[in-house]
Amino acid sequence: MARHRYKFNPELLKYDVVKITFRDRFFKGFTYLLASIVVSVAYYIVFSIFFDTPEVKNLKRENSNILSHYGVLNERFRQVEDVLEDIEQRDNNIYRTIFAAEPIDQTIRTAGFGGSDRYRDYENLANAEIVSGTALRLDKVTKRIYIQSKSFDEVVNLAKNKEEMLACVPAIQPVSNIDLKRIASGFGMRIHPFYKVIKKHKGIDFTAPMGTEIYATGKGVVEEARYSNGGYGYMIKINHDFGYHTLYAHMSELKVHKGQKIKRGQVIGYVGSSGMSVAPHLHYEVHKNNEAIDPVNYFFNDLTAEQYQQIIHLAATNGQTFD
Repeated sequence: MARHRYKFNPELLKYDVVKITFRDRFFKGFTYLLASIVVSVAYYIVFSIFFDTPEVKNLKRENSNILSHYGVLNERFRQVEDVLEDIEQRDNNIYRTIFAAEPIDQTIRTAGFGGSDRYRDYENLANAEIVSGTALRLDKVTKRIYIQSKSFDEVVNLAKNKEEMLACVPAIQPVSNIDLKRIASGFGMRIHPFYKVIKKHKGIDFTAPMGTEIYATGKGVVEEARYSNGGYGYMIKINHDFGYHTLYAHMSELKVHKGQKIKRGQVIGYVGSSGMSVAPHLHYEVHKNNEAIDPVNYFFNDLTAEQYQQIIHLAATNGQTFD
């Protein structure tokens, strides 16, 4: 390699020796080095865009396998949810109905989980959205299973006490009504006999002669037996357990006292016209979980199917109450 460089001098028509300093050599070497780095980086970028390294290929293959397995698990998850939904429907519409238990509202079964930090640990994972979504789905299913388990515990207890429950449910008419002609006013919006306005009638009025026997419609304990200043006159309230209460009003005489245990069909008093009443009759109410419900739905122990349809019709056609 030449140790000197020459440059032609047109004025003197000769070649002059060009002296190469250390600085010139340093900058020249640095330029070559920088150019090599730029070319190498450009080559690496182009190569990485169009060609995968073995490590990247392995990572992509593993990711593809994970997504494939997730698809299979997701389908199995959906099948579990379908089975659970079927069990919930059976529980509400069959098991709980048989034992007269209130169905569990679907909003309670499928309620979500609060808190924005619940799944924060998954945010830095490669498939954070899939992982956090699956965790949320699993939490919801776990909660639904827990609620269903508690419901089955309740149904089991109801089944064990079925005989007792059937004895307690108010299942007969409170007065003798063989010809079905004693229903004077049914449940629902009716005209009040004193105020002449439409008000909700929380029970059924049975017309009967003064002194007609009144029967307890189910096994229970007398919760109240007194004269009511609220318009019911002489009244009795019975606690039948299992969420049931019955009320008998406008009586002429009480035959039981508070705290007394009674059985279905037992005489508890006599028809009268005490309190706010326009004529001798019995006002009868059925409450389930502290809510007044139509008593006609519970006259199934002493009626045929035809009689039941007839009494529903009679209860619905009367417009004015007796109290």
